Amino acid sequence: FPFPYTPYRIQEQFMEALYGALEAGRVGIFESPTGTGKSLSLICGALAWLRDCEEKRRQEEEQLLALGAGGQDALSPQPGSADTAGQPDWVTAFVQRKEERDMVDRLKEEQIRRKKREDRLEKIRQNVQLKYAAKRKRCEEDEAKRLLQLSKEALSQGAGEDALDQLDHNEEELILAEYESDDEKKVVSGLEEDDDDDLEEEHVTKIYYCSRTHSQLSQFVREVQKSPFGKDTRLVSLGSRQNLCVNEEVRRLGALQLINDRCMEMQKNKHEKKSNEENEGKKRRVSRAVCPFYSFEQMQFLRDEVLVEVKDIEQLVSLGRETKACPYYGSRFAIPAAQLVVLPYQMLLHEPTRNAAGIKLKDQVVIIDEAHNLIDTITCIHSAEVSGSQLCCAHSQLSQYMERYRKRLKAKNLMYIKQILYLLEKFVAVLGGNVNQNPGSQAVSQTGTILKSINDFLFQSQIDNINLFKVQRYCEKSLISRKLFGFVERYGGPASAVKTNKENQKLAGLQDFLLTLQQGSDKEGDPPVEAEHEQLRTASPLMQIEGFLSALTNANQDGRVILNRQGTVGQSSLKFLLLNPAVHFAKVVEECRAVIIAGGTMQPVADFREQLLCCAGVDPARIVEFSCGHVIPPENILPIILCSGPSNQQLEFTYQTRDLPQMMDETGRILCNLCNVVPGGVVCFFPSYEYEKQVYGHWEKTGLLSRLAARKKIFQEPKKANQVEQVLVEYAKCIKRCSQTGGQMTGALLLSVVGGKMSEGINFSDDLGRCVIMVGMPYPNIKSPELQEKMTWLDKTMPRAGGQAPSRVLIENLCMKAVNQSIGRAIRHQKDFASIVLLDHRYARPAIFNKLPQWIRERTQVKPAFGSAFAELRK
Repeated sequence: FPFPYTPYRIQEQFMEALYGALEAGRVGIFESPTGTGKSLSLICGALAWLRDCEEKRRQEEEQLLALGAGGQDALSPQPGSADTAGQPDWVTAFVQRKEERDMVDRLKEEQIRRKKREDRLEKIRQNVQLKYAAKRKRCEEDEAKRLLQLSKEALSQGAGEDALDQLDHNEEELILAEYESDDEKKVVSGLEEDDDDDLEEEHVTKIYYCSRTHSQLSQFVREVQKSPFGKDTRLVSLGSRQNLCVNEEVRRLGALQLINDRCMEMQKNKHEKKSNEENEGKKRRVSRAVCPFYSFEQMQFLRDEVLVEVKDIEQLVSLGRETKACPYYGSRFAIPAAQLVVLPYQMLLHEPTRNAAGIKLKDQVVIIDEAHNLIDTITCIHSAEVSGSQLCCAHSQLSQYMERYRKRLKAKNLMYIKQILYLLEKFVAVLGGNVNQNPGSQAVSQTGTILKSINDFLFQSQIDNINLFKVQRYCEKSLISRKLFGFVERYGGPASAVKTNKENQKLAGLQDFLLTLQQGSDKEGDPPVEAEHEQLRTASPLMQIEGFLSALTNANQDGRVILNRQGTVGQSSLKFLLLNPAVHFAKVVEECRAVIIAGGTMQPVADFREQLLCCAGVDPARIVEFSCGHVIPPENILPIILCSGPSNQQLEFTYQTRDLPQMMDETGRILCNLCNVVPGGVVCFFPSYEYEKQVYGHWEKTGLLSRLAARKKIFQEPKKANQVEQVLVEYAKCIKRCSQTGGQMTGALLLSVVGGKMSEGINFSDDLGRCVIMVGMPYPNIKSPELQEKMTWLDKTMPRAGGQAPSRVLIENLCMKAVNQSIGRAIRHQKDFASIVLLDHRYARPAIFNKLPQWIRERTQVKPAFGSAFAELRK
C-alpha cells in the first residue's frame, strides 16, 4: 500500500484480504512485516469469519427444521414425472422424503449435541464449586493411594531373598507381545470402555493455527487472550509429549521417541492390567507400570477447563499437575469442540502424527505462520539419516535380544526381527562393512558420496524382496525400539554379552562403581566416556533406523538415497533426501477449505507458488497473494547497497575474492567508519561461521580489531544454542550502559552469521540494532551433493521462468530468503528506525534487487562510492 497508512488501516486491509480468502476457499500467500500487527490481524480476521460461518450455518439449520416442522409436502417437490432412471414418481418422492427426514433428524441431533456442550461449558463457568469438589475428591484418592503404598512396603520388608527369584518375572516387560500383521486388531484403550457421547462428538468448523516453535505459539495465545474474541473462543493448544507430559518418570527419559514409546506402553499396560484381573484362578502376572495421570474422569475435567478458558501450553501443564490429569490426551479430547487449535506446524505437516492426534482437516481452515522456511521444514521432516555405527550397534543389540528371548517370542515376532537384522546387515554391506566387526576400525576402501534412486538402492542392497511397509508397521505397532532400549538399559552396552540375572546384577554394580570413580576423576576435564554413555542412554539407534525405513517407502521419483562413505564404516552414513515436498503437502491443501501461508518476510514467493502449490496440484486460480507495507514512515529506514569501500575497492564477496587480504581490510574500514557515526548497537552478518572466524583473525593481526573495540565492544555469535541468551543479555547491557554513561565507547558490535542462531526470531529493536550490515551474499554451497541433486530435479521437472533455469532461481531464492530474514531483525515496531547496509555490488542487479521485501526495496539507494553513502548515513 502507498504510504501514508496508519497501522489500523493496514491491519484492516490485512483482515479484509484474509476474510475474502477464507470465504472463497483460497490458498493464500500472505506477507506482513513485523510491526503491522500480523498476529492480531490473523486472529481477528479468521475468528470473525468463523463467527459469521457458524451464524450462517445455524440460520440454514433453523430454516430447514422449520420447513420440516411444516410437513413433508413443504419439503418435497410434488410428484408428477418419472425419475431419469425410469423410476415411478411415487418411488422418487418416497426416496426424497426419506433423505429429507434423515437430514432433519441429523440436524436435530447436532442441535442437541451443541446445546449439551454449551450447557456443560456454561455450568463450568458459573459453578466454581465443581472445581473445588473435584479437587477435594482427588486429595482423598491420593491419600488413600499413599496409605496403600505404605502398607505394601511394610509387607514387603524382609523379602530380600525373594527379590532375586522375581527378576525373571520382571523381564516380562521386555518381551514383545504377539503380533498380527495381516488382520491387525485395533488398539483398545481404556477410554473406549467408557461410553460417553462427547467422544463421538463431530468436529465443528475450526481454524488450525500453526507456527514454528512453542514460544511463538504461546505468544499467539496471549494475543488471542487480549483480542475481542478472547473470552468466548474455545481454544486448545497442542504439543508433543516432551512438552506436555507431567509424569516425571517418563519425562526423565529425555529423548522424544523414548517418551512416546514409554507413554504408549503404559497405556497398553493399563488395559492389560484390567483384562488380567478378570482372569481369576490363573497365575497373576507381574504388575507393570501404568500412568497415574491417564485417568478418563480427570482428563474429561481438564478438557472442559481447556474449552472454558483460553490457556497456553505452560498453563495447560500447570493445570494437568493440579488436576492429576494428562495434558497431552486431555487437550486432544478437546479438539472436536474447539474453534481454534494451536499447534507446531511439524505436527500438522507429518501425516502419521496428524492422524494420531485426531486432527481432521476436511473442510477446515489452516493458517501457517512464520512460513518462510516451510519448504525446508517439510523436507527435513520427511528426510532421515543413519550412520554406520548406529547400524552396527542396532544389529548387535537386536541379535542379543533375539538370542536371549528366542524361546519366549512368537513366530511372527522372530520372523520380523530376522528381517530387520537382514536389512541392517545389507545396509552396512552397502557402506562397505561387516556387522560382525567394530565399525570404528573397519576402513572403507572407496570413499566418496554416491546418490541413488530409491529403487536402485533397494536393488543394490538386495532388499527389494522385503515388504518395507510391513516392516515399518511392525516397528511402529510392536514398540520394538522401546523393548530393545529397556533390554540395553538392563544389560549394559551394545557389545556386552548377555549374562544371567545374578551376573548382570554384579556387572551393573561394578559399572556404577567405575562410573562414580570416573565422575570424580573428571571434575576439571571433559568426560568423553561419560558423554558417550549418556548419549547411549538417551537414544536408541533402532529409532533412527525406523525413520530411515519409513523414508524408503516414498515414491521412487520423489527422493534420493545418499551413500556417504568416509574413512571408516562408523563415520559413513546413509541419508534419504526428499526432493518433492509438495507430495506431502498436497493432502493438506486438498482436504482443507482454505490454507493461509503467512510470514513477516515471504519474498521471494515463487518457491511457494511453484515448488509447493503447483506441484501439489493446486489450481493457479485458487492461489491468491497478498503483501502489505510497513507501518514506519520513509525517513525511519535507510537501506543502502554499497558497491565500493573507502579506498575504492569494489565489493564482491565471491568464493574466489572474499579471502583476499584487501577485501577483508576494506570490510574492516567500512565497519570502523560506520561505528563512528552509528549510536547504540550494530549487527554485522557474515555468510558463514568459518568466514567470520577468518575475518576476525585477520583484523586481530592488522590491529583493526582494536580500533573497532575503541568505539564498540565486540561480541561474537556462539555456535552453541545454550550460550546465545547469555551473549544477547551482555550485548544489551553494554548498549544500555554506554547510552547512560556516555564517553568514547558508544555501544556494541555483534558479529553474527546468516542462518545462525540470531538471524531468525531475535528482535534487535530500538538501540539493539540501529544498523544492520550484510557482508556479501550468502549463497549456499553449490558443491553439496544434496543441493546438486535438488537442482537437477528442478531442471527436469519445472519450466524455465523469465529465461532462467529453475536451478539458478533456486540458488538466488535461497540466498535472498536468508538475507531478508537477517535484515528484518532491525525494524520491529512503528516508531523504530535503523539503517541497512548491503556490502556487495551484486545486490544492485535487477534479478537480485527485485527479491528484496517491497517495503525495503522501495526505499533502497544504490551507492557506487562510499563517500555519498557515508554522508547519507551520517545525515
